[in-house]
Amino acid sequence: MTIPAPLAWTAEGLAFLLELVALAVLAWWGFTWPGSRVASVVLGLGAPLLAAVVWGAFAAPRATYSLPLAGVLVVKAVVFGAAVLALVAIGHRNLALWFGGVVVLDTVVVTLLRAAE
Repeated sequence: MTIPAPLAWTAEGLAFLLELVALAVLAWWGFTWPGSRVASVVLGLGAPLLAAVVWGAFAAPRATYSLPLAGVLVVKAVVFGAAVLALVAIGHRNLALWFGGVVVLDTVVVTLLRAAE
């Protein structure tokens, strides 16, 4: 079965955009941490950095360590789940629900498109 190229580009592009949004949300959460200023800077820089390193090592298309599909999906669930929880923590429950829903739908579409190749 041939997948229309615009559908694949759109799904992959949205997936990349969602990954960037997850990193931005983790930084937002960290920088708004109610503790000390030092802690908020460390969390604001460290949380997205940790997520990016984990993503690059295990979930990226050219990941350092190749995992089976189930492992990649677990890593994605952890990173995106952390972003959803971060949105809830900073008081944006509706945005968290929308973000999580879009992530799930796009992840399903991208996974099915990759399986069809």
